[in-house]
Amino acid sequence: MAAITAADVKSLREKTGLPMMECKKALSECGGDTNAAIEWLRKQGIKTQATRSDREMSTGRLAVYTDLDKGVGAMVELKCESSPVANSPDFKELVADMAKQLALGPGASSPEDLLAQKSLAHPDRTLGELKDDLFNRMREVFELSRIRRIDAPCGGYAHHDGSKACLVELAGKAGSAIADVAKDIAMHIVAMAPKAVSKEELDPAAVEKEREILTEAALAEGKPANIVDKMIEGRLRNFFSQCVLLEQPFVKDDKQTVGKLAQSSGIEVKTMENWSLGG
Repeated sequence: MAAITAADVKSLREKTGLPMMECKKALSECGGDTNAAIEWLRKQGIKTQATRSDREMSTGRLAVYTDLDKGVGAMVELKCESSPVANSPDFKELVADMAKQLALGPGASSPEDLLAQKSLAHPDRTLGELKDDLFNRMREVFELSRIRRIDAPCGGYAHHDGSKACLVELAGKAGSAIADVAKDIAMHIVAMAPKAVSKEELDPAAVEKEREILTEAALAEGKPANIVDKMIEGRLRNFFSQCVLLEQPFVKDDKQTVGKLAQSSGIEVKTMENWSLGG
């Protein structure tokens, strides 16, 4: 067996980020072959993950990637066990890599499909391998729990702590010319959490229920029956401005609605995906 030197152990540690003693053991098990030792460490990590699969993953990050010129947007949710890991640079890099690969790669029908694809940041490795390697370093279980890709021009925004994120599908004027507006609309959705893009998308039963509540309130106020209907329409407008994206006052300029902002920018809001971590 080849002698294992301190330099060999140090080199393996730099490649894997794992403790010196684990690196030394791996080299010993593999006769000093560094590549074999890396694979041995990865397999040991996978075995360890299996014993911890029942741990609660109560935090993590959402990440978004959009390319208006290519007409695509993607969003992923990667969960972990603790906030320090979720906020670590390596975890942030991994979840961003996943979102970018989902957007710019061939697409994926499931999280497992995406994990099997090569990383754009590390083309010699799959995303699943990178996830396993990060587990080996962090000793926390990770789960790629949700993925979403929209094959159309999209605005995207993720809150700085990764707890909320949005993709909003757009039509009309496209490309980098609308980049700022697209991101602003996505940011508005994250901040204001509308229930629907337009009034027509709201559940008719919910609208009718609101109409009944407002009518009862107006009649209880002693308003004349002949003006109640007009009052209700006015109050419904307020209801719509609270829960419908296009009717909401724009969060960065409440003198105009999001609908007016989109119209003046030459775009149409088609659909939205608004996620909260663990939601």
